[in-house]
Amino acid sequence: MPTIDFTLERDFIELNQLLKLAGLCASGGAGKQLVASGAVQVDGALELRKTAKIRAGQRVRVGAIEIRVAAMDASP
Repeated sequence: MPTIDFTLERDFIELNQLLKLAGLCASGGAGKQLVASGAVQVDGALELRKTAKIRAGQRVRVGAIEIRVAAMDASP
């Protein structure tokens, strides 16, 4: 299964924006459509909230692709 490691620069990212920035869709609007289609899981559960707040430690799956979300390393 292909895995994408995504590093957060803030406390959270909205799901539709994560899908866009991870390269799984062309825009935030396309990300909303992808979520609405029922194709997205967060931590193994179906997620239909297009702007759900995704935080470090969560895993998002679209088909066979998994996005692992991590916090930015704050050390210098």
